[in-house]
Amino acid sequence: MKYYMTAFCMLFMGAVAAQNLKGKLMDESGSPLEDAGVFNKTSGQHSHTDGTGHFVLDRTTVNDTVYFSRLGYATQTKVVRPADLEGSITIVLQESAISLDQVVLVSGVDTMSKVVDVDVKTNPVKSSQEILRKVPGLIIGQHAGGGKAEQLFLRGFDVDHGTDVAINVDGMPVNMVSHAHGQGYADLHFVIPETIENVNFGKGPYYADQGNFNTAGYVNLKLRKSLDESILSAEVGQYGTRRFMGMFNLIDHQNSNAFLASELYLTDGPFDSPQHFNRINILGRYRYALPGEQELMLTASHFSSKWDASGQIPQRAIDQGLIGRFGAIDDTEGGQTSRTNFVLNHNKILGMGRSLNTMAFVSHYDFELYSNFTYFLEDPVNGDQIKQYEDRLLAGAKTEFKNNSASLGDLHFKYNAGIGFRYDNVDDNQLSHTANRQELLERLAYGDVDEVNSYAFAGGIVKSGKFTFEPGVRLDYFRFDYIDKMSELYDSQSEEKVAFSPKFNMVYSPTENTRLFLKSGIGFHSNDTRVVVANGGEEILPAAYGVDLGTILKPMDKLVLNATLWSLFLDQEFVYVGDAGIVEPSGKTRRMGLEVGARYQPLDWLYIYSDANYTHARSTEEADGADYIPLAPDFTMAGGVTLGSNQGFSGGLNYRYIDDRPGNEDNSIVAEGYFVTDATLNYSVNNWTFGLIVENLFDAEWNETQFATESRLFDEPEAVEEIHFTPGTPFYLRGKITVTF
Repeated sequence: MKYYMTAFCMLFMGAVAAQNLKGKLMDESGSPLEDAGVFNKTSGQHSHTDGTGHFVLDRTTVNDTVYFSRLGYATQTKVVRPADLEGSITIVLQESAISLDQVVLVSGVDTMSKVVDVDVKTNPVKSSQEILRKVPGLIIGQHAGGGKAEQLFLRGFDVDHGTDVAINVDGMPVNMVSHAHGQGYADLHFVIPETIENVNFGKGPYYADQGNFNTAGYVNLKLRKSLDESILSAEVGQYGTRRFMGMFNLIDHQNSNAFLASELYLTDGPFDSPQHFNRINILGRYRYALPGEQELMLTASHFSSKWDASGQIPQRAIDQGLIGRFGAIDDTEGGQTSRTNFVLNHNKILGMGRSLNTMAFVSHYDFELYSNFTYFLEDPVNGDQIKQYEDRLLAGAKTEFKNNSASLGDLHFKYNAGIGFRYDNVDDNQLSHTANRQELLERLAYGDVDEVNSYAFAGGIVKSGKFTFEPGVRLDYFRFDYIDKMSELYDSQSEEKVAFSPKFNMVYSPTENTRLFLKSGIGFHSNDTRVVVANGGEEILPAAYGVDLGTILKPMDKLVLNATLWSLFLDQEFVYVGDAGIVEPSGKTRRMGLEVGARYQPLDWLYIYSDANYTHARSTEEADGADYIPLAPDFTMAGGVTLGSNQGFSGGLNYRYIDDRPGNEDNSIVAEGYFVTDATLNYSVNNWTFGLIVENLFDAEWNETQFATESRLFDEPEAVEEIHFTPGTPFYLRGKITVTF
């Protein structure tokens, strides 16, 4: 016991570190470069610069060859001299066109995020939700007038609006627990796309710092810390579309900077009944940094949106000539929502490769949505329109300690450990039966939710020869409280639950440009508080057990290949169906799949990428033929080609494909697949850029979202179950002008 206590103390006090290389990276103007890669080619050790451009690379010796790399900068190589290990070195990187040869395959399990950064930088996204499409294998679809969070598909999951993908923005959670519309609801529309710096992601439940909803994977968007230039842009297109965006430098001093960004977006959409969609975003960010010591960042943002929607329509209504593809059965659907966020990030450099990173946030969110999925099935006179509403206060904080140069005897390693909490106070969470978005006919569910999630996690990285081991563990505590306001008495119910989630990842690096990895771990997603109290707190944090076996190769400087075999098993869960106000049990599921991808840049001005994903998804507790998982995609592809440079002509062509998939458990109803192509064309001269954006270049007829639903039209004697869908956007042309100053 004495030995273990001594080892524990040495671990968290940071024992004497091995010999290391310390320094900072900056650009030619003297600005620090964050998240630049520092890679020791000789030993295989790697590190990254912090927010002030500083780094510590442990286990470095004289004559080692070290690479310094960052996207958008020419990679620099340095042979370590004795004097370099005695003090701090300064490396200046020169700007260069973004290229695959700037990507160094490190021994960690997050290498693929660094590779996909090239996709993001070479082909900027047109919306904040579209950034999710940059995650290989992740498909999105909109089905409620543009204001509702998109439906997500990943690794054979119909994730709905976020149930099995954890989404964060600079560490602030986007997924909403116990949401009025559905568990894990993740609305990213409060993010202005031009403020996104990069996207970090991981697939599977293998990451100790990721908790609730991290089963199929996670996505963390990182926003810009500063602006190189102020930007103004205007966009006008078909269907009454107008978008105006501005980002302005307010402060640009040596140790501090601030900028303001805003966006106004208006459109009617291609539907027969105009969407009258409008959205406004405002974001302000202030950053103060003392290089090599600490960094403080304050962010405030507000988002507000309103819209009308035509909803999902049944195929039979089109076949009978009652409506066209862009018509509606109930065009009084729609809603409004807003979110206001305040985020504080503080990073403190403690020396010797150690740092303390703290973030805290508070967010106010409201949501009101009107939908009609079954038309006149339940109420033949007034129709089946429902209202979902909530008013939420969300707050939380997280502190993480990192030591990148720890040692215990002869064992050298890195580790991180953190604690945090999240609190959701949801008032007037309700489901009601309404008519024409005006009249309240009946309340179906009405109550207040209080949910607390506190957690702790720890992970380590140990390198031994060509192997890197990454063990991790996470512990989550939940408390669920629900007050049913429909009860005549004060009906308050509470439950508690703990989730234990171990992880273990391993990387084998036989050569500098070859990585083989094995990931394993347990994750979970919580269920709605109303499920928890209805089920007496039993089986309300269903576990996900995952294994990945894969490789990333870089056979040439400008070619990266990847392949992964994976399996994911989900335990029993109970699902709260917000659209109906009922609890539905579902059984165990098993998913197995194969992912392959390639990125190739044969010329500086030509970049090509493609990803393909196959999944076999089945329920394990149903008979053969009745074990399909509704809407689970079995095959998807996405890719594109980008041409051109910063000046003159440039453009891109991107495609996405999803195969036919089962609409119900016995596959008797099929959701049709689609193939859609988008294109961009730009001409840049000096600080002006003129562009054309075309969605659905070949005007394909496709269904963006589809559901097998039982419904009844006004004059039908009986209900019919079939595919109900939201039509995908037809040929859609927009023009854009951008100026920097």
